[in-house]
Amino acid sequence: MVKERYTRFKDISVSERILNTVFLLTIGLGYLMALANMYYTHQGLDGKAGLSIEDVVISYHGSSNQTQLGTAINGIMESNLKYKSDKDVILQWIERGANEPEYNEKIVPILNRDCILCHTPGINPSLPDLTHYATVSEVAHAGGATIPTLVRVSHIHLFGIAFILFFIGKMFLLCDLNVYVKRVAVVIPFAAMLLDILSWFITKSTPAFAYVVVYSGALMGLSMGLQILLSIYQMWFYSRKITDN
Repeated sequence: MVKERYTRFKDISVSERILNTVFLLTIGLGYLMALANMYYTHQGLDGKAGLSIEDVVISYHGSSNQTQLGTAINGIMESNLKYKSDKDVILQWIERGANEPEYNEKIVPILNRDCILCHTPGINPSLPDLTHYATVSEVAHAGGATIPTLVRVSHIHLFGIAFILFFIGKMFLLCDLNVYVKRVAVVIPFAAMLLDILSWFITKSTPAFAYVVVYSGALMGLSMGLQILLSIYQMWFYSRKITDN
């Protein structure tokens, strides 16, 4: 009985290798940009430079002594204000209860000028929406990300990242590796992604789960990165005799 010969990177044409390689490199670069965006989005929320566990806690659970908007204005977002005096205007508005009349009178002009270029759902759904009072009010009162916000961001991540992991995994299966290693390897980034997103919701009520957010996100990135690197290596530099696995 003749065994079926499975396709490996060694079997594909040079044109396919080029196409696969540029796709994987582009995805890898896109992921690095996503990490940079995550860093600049979350860092400094605790009033200190750099990204820390406390920043993650504030993002999802909230701060015991400051609102999400207040910590942002005191930290990373302060430099985006055209006039430094606007920082005090926003903080005083928050202290007075973040009421809607004052929002329309004093806060809207500042946000429209300095903030909504990035804080608009159609441009960056992972950032708080600062285009309407209802959504600004969510980050102007105590507490971290709201459940509706987490649902909106998580469904975008699940759809988008799942497609990326699927195509990377399909290419990775062409590697000349033990079949059981490949089966486990293609599942790990999906499992890490699901754990990461689930931990956002748990961190909302249990701050200690911020560590799970960090570690599961790191696991997804590392496992995806290894699949990309191994795939590119075997496409161009690996010459081992093909085995049936």
